Amino acid sequence: MSGHNKWSKIKHKKAATDAVKSKVFSKHSALIAMESRKANGDISSPGLAAAIVRAKKESMPKENIDRAVAKGAGAGGAAFEEVLFEAFGPGGVALMITAVTDNNNRTSQEVRSIFTKSGFQLGVPGTAAWAFTKTADGYVPNTPLELNDTDGERLGELIEQLEEQDDVQDVYTTADSPESGE
Repeated sequence: MSGHNKWSKIKHKKAATDAVKSKVFSKHSALIAMESRKANGDISSPGLAAAIVRAKKESMPKENIDRAVAKGAGAGGAAFEEVLFEAFGPGGVALMITAVTDNNNRTSQEVRSIFTKSGFQLGVPGTAAWAFTKTADGYVPNTPLELNDTDGERLGELIEQLEEQDDVQDVYTTADSPESGE
């Protein structure tokens, strides 16, 4: 019976790691498809090339990358677009959330639901943008805020819930703490 138990443990561990890989690959696939659509499938364009390099760093298979490029170039039916959400979280921390989606209504409702369940509200465009400077790597806070432990934990939980949502790519905050996003 020990062989059965060992296989059972391996099976559950593999299922967990496969689920994590699947989520990461689907995020990269959506980003590649969106960049491919912008570049009309030209893999030498800077945005698409950068998205492919990031996917390769996560060990995404070449077939998946090629399929995402073809989907963005028009071989698939869905058109991906980048969406930006702005909000304020615990302790008055400003948040900028980037997502890549094929259905803006679905994604905005899912993100709004996460904020509502956490006791916060999603803002309108321009609500939190003033607190950040856009760089090539994303958004950098103009004036980072110190958070107490309670607000830091609540912010960490909120970011974790947002990152579990499939369409969300990055979460940027003005918090000056380890949980402050990417």
